[in-house]
Amino acid sequence: MSNQPTGRWWTPVFFLLFLLALLTACGGQTHEFAGAVLEEPKPVPDFTLTAAGDTPVSLSDFRGEYVYLYFGYTFCPDACPITLSKLSTLHKDLGDDADEMQVIMVTVDPERDTPDVLADYVTRFDPSFIGLAGSKAEIDAAGQPFGIYYQRSETETAGGYLIDHSTRTYLIDPAGNARVAYSHDTPAEDMLTDLQWLIANES
Repeated sequence: MSNQPTGRWWTPVFFLLFLLALLTACGGQTHEFAGAVLEEPKPVPDFTLTAAGDTPVSLSDFRGEYVYLYFGYTFCPDACPITLSKLSTLHKDLGDDADEMQVIMVTVDPERDTPDVLADYVTRFDPSFIGLAGSKAEIDAAGQPFGIYYQRSETETAGGYLIDHSTRTYLIDPAGNARVAYSHDTPAEDMLTDLQWLIANES
C-alpha cells in the first residue's frame, strides 16, 4: 500500500497551508486611498513662515500630527473656500481623534494676505486652522517640493485681481512624510476614511 497521503485529507491541509502562506506574504491590511499616494513616502523639507501676531511657525512644529497643507489665498472666489469648508467638515467628523489633525493654509498672495488677515480668514472655517504668510521667495521654497503653481491672473473683479493656482491638498504624516495628494474634488468623506485608517493602523 502506498504511504502517500490520500486526497481525502491532503488537499484541504495543503490548501490551508497555501492560504496561510499567501496571507503572510501579503503582510497585513491594505487600504485604497482616495488621493494620489506616494509609494515611497518622503520627508517634506522643513520651512518656517509667519502666523498671526508675527509668530514664526515651522512645519516641523506639528510632528506627531497629520497635517493637511494647502496653498491658497483669502480673495479666492471658489476653490479655497470649498477646500477649507471640506477640511472643516473632516475635522468635525473625526470626533475624538480631531486633535491628531492640523490644517495649514499657506498664502499664494503675499501682497494682500498678511498673517493677521490670513488668521481671520481660516479661523472662520475652524478655530484650529492656521494661516501662514511670508515673502514670495519663502512661499516658493515651501511650495517647491509639491510642485506648487501660482500666477496672477489677467482677470480683474470688483474685489481686485485673481490668482491662478494649484488646488491640491497634501496630507503629511506625523513623521513629516508627504503621503497623499488630494484633488480639489475629492469628497470629504473619502478623505475622512483615509485618515481614520491611518490613525487606526499607523499611529
